[in-house]
Amino acid sequence: MSYLPVLLIVWAVIAACFLALLAYRGQLTRYEEDQLFLGDNHSNEQDEQTEIIRKVNKIRPMVNLFGYAAALATIGIVGLFTYDAWQHLR
Repeated sequence: MSYLPVLLIVWAVIAACFLALLAYRGQLTRYEEDQLFLGDNHSNEQDEQTEIIRKVNKIRPMVNLFGYAAALATIGIVGLFTYDAWQHLR
């Protein structure tokens, strides 16, 4: 059995997870606004913005992990494909 189809399936799963996390982060930040709350009173808008930032910061490590894993898998697949093509040309 060839290793390339297995690597492509693993890459597809990693990339799908990465894209799902990016879509989720996009949905979270859809209603984020750039506001500066100067008063001491905690308004409802400030609480909502704080909650959005907390959720985005919570998923940031997972986004980075899947992004780096997808990049590494892509480089690995391209490298193995190039090596395999080079061996067939010899």
